[in-house]
Amino acid sequence: MHSQIQKNTQLIKDEALRLGFLSCGIAKADFLEQEAPRLEKWLKQNAHGEMAYMENHFDKRLDPRLLVDDAKSIISLSLNYYTDKKQEDPAAPKISKYAYGKDYHEVIKEKLRSLLSFIHENIGEVSGRGFVDSAPVMDKAWAQKSGLGWVGKNSNLISKKSGSFFFLAELIIDLPLAYDNPFQNDYCGSCTRCIDACPTDAIAEPFVVDGSKCISYLTIELKNEIPTVFKNKMENWAFGCDICQEVCPWNRFSIPHQTNDFNPHPDLLSLSKKDLTEITEDIFKQVFKNSAVKRTKYLGLKRNIEFLKP
Repeated sequence: MHSQIQKNTQLIKDEALRLGFLSCGIAKADFLEQEAPRLEKWLKQNAHGEMAYMENHFDKRLDPRLLVDDAKSIISLSLNYYTDKKQEDPAAPKISKYAYGKDYHEVIKEKLRSLLSFIHENIGEVSGRGFVDSAPVMDKAWAQKSGLGWVGKNSNLISKKSGSFFFLAELIIDLPLAYDNPFQNDYCGSCTRCIDACPTDAIAEPFVVDGSKCISYLTIELKNEIPTVFKNKMENWAFGCDICQEVCPWNRFSIPHQTNDFNPHPDLLSLSKKDLTEITEDIFKQVFKNSAVKRTKYLGLKRNIEFLKP
């Protein structure tokens, strides 16, 4: 029995890497005891801003067995999106690297479906669900529990081997597997580069981000007008923000991704400041058709770019 569990675990990990995932770790599906008080405190401080969905499904967030009946294992996966390509006009409103290519939700969902069918074909009748950022799953907590890395002072998951420019996803299944050891150490040490570099002071205290001040939140999640208190503090970011990752010393280990779907749209990087400032809805639809930038919609991107004007 034990050797079968080991064998199944290895099969799944090998297939995950073959599908292009950067890393794969596995944790036992259980109640997230340490996260419960932290999440409650964060919500009470209104650090989630207008992301009301963060208040929903509090119990499910902390216990994956409420999401998948009889869940036994949480397979945590990371997918690299780092690129050394940059927007050509240094004065152009900036777009976060993660949104250069095809919307990661679509790309990862497809990989998760492939992994689940592989499990069905090679192991047997297993029930499970894949999650990418769109359900009440505390992906960073599970990634840390399954040994993929630690949660840094900027609240991103960081890996010693590959930095933090990667997406996280989970496959929660009712199959017992061999579990990895949680990642115990925090290798941020006394470094405060991310805290010092954040132009809106969103990293309220080490390891805690006040989402309502984060440029990614302001340019993507916030549906109302951006508060004027942030005027001239956005450092030209029009969609998302990479500052706290760009200054992180661990990202010197980032290597360019190998996922064709994440290659930038041919016209994206060449858009000049003028092109973006005067962007029409047609151009928006053409360049960002399959991109995560769709989340902010045309008017949202226009609002962000307008806000950047001095």
